[in-house]
Amino acid sequence: MKQYGRTINLKNDLKTIERYLEHHRAIWPEVERGLKSIGIERMLIYKLGRQLFMFMETIDEFDPERDFARYEAADPRCRQWQELMASMQEPVPDARPGEWWAEMKLVFSL
Repeated sequence: MKQYGRTINLKNDLKTIERYLEHHRAIWPEVERGLKSIGIERMLIYKLGRQLFMFMETIDEFDPERDFARYEAADPRCRQWQELMASMQEPVPDARPGEWWAEMKLVFSL
C-alpha cells in the first residue's frame, strides 16, 4: 500500500467554500467508482480555513500521473467533477510550478 498527503487551497470566497463542501457531502457515484477503479482504497480530505489536506491510501501499483489521467478519461462525469472542483481551488503558495494538489513530504510516523 502507498500513502499520499497533498494540499491545496479553496478560493477565498465563502460561497465557493460552501459549494465545495456541499458537493463533497453528496459526491457523484461515478466519481466514487472511478477513484476506486484506479486503485485508491481510502481518501480523506480535511479542511482548515480554506486549506485542504488530502490523505490517500492506494494499491502499490498506483501512479498518480498515470492513474488520475485514466480516471478522468474513463467517464465524462469524472472529468466534469474534476473541472468543477478545479474551479473552486487554487494551488498553495509552496506548490511547485504547474503543481495543482501539492505533494507533501512525510516527516513523522508513529
